[in-house]
Amino acid sequence: MSQLQKIRMAVIGVGALGRHHARILANMDGVDLIAVADPNAAQAQAVAEQHQTDWVTDYSEIIDQCDAVTLVAPTFLHHEIASNCLKQGKHILVEKPLTADVAQAQELIELALDHDSVLQVGHIERFNPAFELLCDSLTSVPRYLRAERLSPFPFRSLDIGVIHDLMIHDIELILHLTGTMPTKVEAFGSQIMGAHEDTVQARLHFPGGSIADITASRVNPEPRRSLSVWTSTENLTADLHTRQVSIQRPTLSMLTGPAMEDRMRAGEDVAELRTRVFGEFIETETIQASDEDALTAELLEFTNCVRNNIQPRVDGKAGLQAVQVADRVLESLQSNCINARLQAVKQKRVA
Repeated sequence: MSQLQKIRMAVIGVGALGRHHARILANMDGVDLIAVADPNAAQAQAVAEQHQTDWVTDYSEIIDQCDAVTLVAPTFLHHEIASNCLKQGKHILVEKPLTADVAQAQELIELALDHDSVLQVGHIERFNPAFELLCDSLTSVPRYLRAERLSPFPFRSLDIGVIHDLMIHDIELILHLTGTMPTKVEAFGSQIMGAHEDTVQARLHFPGGSIADITASRVNPEPRRSLSVWTSTENLTADLHTRQVSIQRPTLSMLTGPAMEDRMRAGEDVAELRTRVFGEFIETETIQASDEDALTAELLEFTNCVRNNIQPRVDGKAGLQAVQVADRVLESLQSNCINARLQAVKQKRVA
């Protein structure tokens, strides 16, 4: 595609997130937002009028007019819509998860290859400046990782549970950091609000002994997102909400000087030693990452990949691997999930 030619784009699904896709693309250099599509006519029309573009309720009416689309529809529609777009040679960014089914995700990857189309998956946290800063600050291999992603009940995305809704973000980040797939997956959770799991604790075991613990809940009073990484030489924690990264590393004097117990045996004052822990023995640093908008960065990468026919950092394979691990978490959960609603019904019957 010519560098001077505008990319003709459409957004399929303009609900809570899709409307932001439309807003950003409508104001992006080198992009012509030709239309938005949503089965909710009033919603589609409102977003279209806001950005002076066309709207339809049936996405198939505009596919032949596009070079690329972003798909922000419910997960159960991803495979059908994405495959139709790819079969017509369109480039596509599919919001996470790529699909909720491994076989369907593999099929989308094959279609993208067959039609020489860019397939990007919307794992937006890969573009979070705090995560990028954490990656840049790592100096050795992660040995233990801990992720926490909590939110109030969303009242949307109810076609999937918290694993494919929230936990999959951290699964993908951890797979990127470890560079490998887990050898063992364990999970425990509870089903509270409806037909799917709402809280899950998962442990992933990786080749070489690395371990990752992931907590996800969509019934928490307030949102929280963090990722911590321990290596042999450091501990880094990224607050993915405030975008602060905290780093702790032992100082050279600690590593090459007497061990703490030797100092204590030698009679050094414990109260005085305590004041020297952070500073003389362990250096700490808190860095504020940039306030760059992650969704804008994600969409900019997509348009750059379309224009230059290159692969995105979160390609179909990365999206597939996240779905594969999410499925393994869900499989482990089958025998370790408390159905709180069912238990309450049983207790009521007994009473």
